[in-house]
Amino acid sequence: MITLHHLPNSRSSTIVWLLEELAVPYQTRTVSNIRRADGSGGRDPQNPHPHGKVPALTDDGHVVFETSAIALYLTDKFPQAGLAPTVGAPLRGEYVSWLAYRSGVLEPAFIARRLNINHVFGMMGWAPPEEVEDVLNTHLANRPYFLGDRFSAADIVLGGGINLMIQFKLMTETPVLAAYCARITDRPAYRTSLQ
Repeated sequence: MITLHHLPNSRSSTIVWLLEELAVPYQTRTVSNIRRADGSGGRDPQNPHPHGKVPALTDDGHVVFETSAIALYLTDKFPQAGLAPTVGAPLRGEYVSWLAYRSGVLEPAFIARRLNINHVFGMMGWAPPEEVEDVLNTHLANRPYFLGDRFSAADIVLGGGINLMIQFKLMTETPVLAAYCARITDRPAYRTSLQ
């Protein structure tokens, strides 16, 4: 049985949405404690994530952690759901690139914006938030989803992040991004994941 170590209203909600889209059996185990931004909290000893964060997933004795890795693992395990190009397929490279974009580019850019940190972009290899917004708006201007006409786990992982960043006023809501977020959140699995 797939078990998602989960804390509601956190990054692990992305994986709940993905599991609902995959329509496979799973269970969630609510993590009792995580470290908070204000320094409070601590580790839940039952959480297998090496840093005590969420999401973490266990499946048949194996542990997978970090949102993009879990998405890749699950979409490879359940290819019949059609949420990812298979290994060797033409869009596979683009798919894995967009999966990695959330934690590698999107989150650092907008956390830096929130904390008013501007000097690290060149030094850390991060992109400035305005540049990230331009890339996303340009990419989605003439296509409904990150992989074109095909909804994929990239839309759950990266699109879910965009949706949250706009809700928390960390990203600029443009007509392109507003329409995209409306499209991806108008799905039964997304609505079920919120319950």
